[in-house]
Amino acid sequence: MKPGGKLWRRDKTQHPKKQGSKKQRSFWRELPILIVIALLLSFLLQTFVARVYLIPSQSMEPTLHGCAGCTGDRIVVQKISYRFRDPRPGEVVVFLGPPSWNEGYQSIRSDNVVMRGLQNIGSVLGVVPPDENNLVKRVIATGGQTVQCRNSEGGVTVDGKLLDEPYLDNSLMNTYKAANPCLGPEFGPITVPDGNLWVMGDNRLDSKVSRYHVSDEYQGTVPVDNVRGKAVFIVL
Repeated sequence: MKPGGKLWRRDKTQHPKKQGSKKQRSFWRELPILIVIALLLSFLLQTFVARVYLIPSQSMEPTLHGCAGCTGDRIVVQKISYRFRDPRPGEVVVFLGPPSWNEGYQSIRSDNVVMRGLQNIGSVLGVVPPDENNLVKRVIATGGQTVQCRNSEGGVTVDGKLLDEPYLDNSLMNTYKAANPCLGPEFGPITVPDGNLWVMGDNRLDSKVSRYHVSDEYQGTVPVDNVRGKAVFIVL
């Protein structure tokens, strides 16, 4: 009580440092929660909705590269479509290479046990690429369709019909296409097993996929279960 009988009230504005200190402590208490929420959202989005994948080669030029000869592009792969249906001819998909396709694949994980463990955790959360031989190619034929390529027929055929392939970079391939319409070794006829896909790269001169594995257990095809998602666009 002040002199004269008047009540004295504490002025809260006289202690701004204490208020600021409380806000700062509150922020540091909430920060771990925010980080956990962000990592959980990243895990859910990249597991069930979409994920970014790296294109390590030139096999899909010019469709999935920013410039001729470029490699290392990052593409967004959405996973929702194939939860309701199988891939269709003409779609570009990312898939896990079958065992016979993994020759030459090198792990992208560190040799250090601790770092490798952290990378594996980061991969689960979606902030580090998965350590697996993921490839990106175009679906040419699906289960039940018969695919082959004969130079005498002008290129790749599906169920006896010559494919119209506007996605090929003919400006780079015209020299080869006149003498070798298959742009590589002839193959087939191969009837794709149900639940599998026949895939090829858009850069046929630099894409060793289905036709180079016809002697394996899947006759060069890829199980639909190996598909990770549908390529949508380049992000970097």
